[in-house]
Amino acid sequence: MRDTSGTRTSSKRAASRSSRLSIAIALSTSALLSVVGPAHAAPAKDPLPADIPDYQAALDAVKSADVRNAVCRFLRTPVPTGGAGGSVQTIPEAAEPCQGLPAFTIKDPVALNEITPGFVAGTAQPLPTEAIKLTQLVSSLSTTVNGRNATVMLAPTQGGGWHLAAVRDGDSDATYASKATVGTLVFTEPQIRGWYQLKLTTVEPLNDQARQGLGGQASVSLSDYQKLVKARYADKLPGSEYDTKGYSSGYDPKHKGDDASSSTPLLAGGSGAALAALAGGAVTLRRRRRASTC
Repeated sequence: MRDTSGTRTSSKRAASRSSRLSIAIALSTSALLSVVGPAHAAPAKDPLPADIPDYQAALDAVKSADVRNAVCRFLRTPVPTGGAGGSVQTIPEAAEPCQGLPAFTIKDPVALNEITPGFVAGTAQPLPTEAIKLTQLVSSLSTTVNGRNATVMLAPTQGGGWHLAAVRDGDSDATYASKATVGTLVFTEPQIRGWYQLKLTTVEPLNDQARQGLGGQASVSLSDYQKLVKARYADKLPGSEYDTKGYSSGYDPKHKGDDASSSTPLLAGGSGAALAALAGGAVTLRRRRRASTC
């Protein structure tokens, strides 16, 4: 009789390796999905994304009349001109702010993830769960309105849920954020307007600013990326001299360029219930200090 014990042993080893690989991939994917916060217990066919807590509240917010009216008031106001720190413009109140504007809808919000201060400082491990965090949700419009698009930004509400934080000109934030796929994360390095995709522990650039941020490399490990951002920003964190001198809105205070393609030049506050906390009841439109794209 032929001895097949060797073949059986080899097959068992191969099966064991395959099982361990599957477990490792599953754990890595789980880590990516959990970095942005606790997942809600949802059934397998639940269409709500498990990586965004209280997502139904976010959907309710972007579909609300308050948020829609805020977007309409924003779109009715001309984009401010002039340099950073320009004058505040008051948006006139209107009983029907959307009246006369082309029809549009606000898309479902997606996660806006950013690098964490601990990761930048080098005190956090180069792991997805410690390097990246969910900071806001972003939504863009279904179509341009009078040649303009806008991004609706939601911030987490204390105690749960989401509320309107800002309306910004352009839609690049939502466009890049929506590039996340199952098992990957998209995040931003806001100081240079860089957008990246994280695949397990590999960082890949999604725009020119990110490619410059990686020194022209097609990809780097999360550990090497941490070294890059630590060198750029570790001495510019909150409380540093760089911060106290008022340069925290941009990476390089000597850089005066104004990137017209940036999607975040404007902040909007309003007098409605959803906006009252933003501007003390006044509806304003302000040019925000531009982050450097050097």
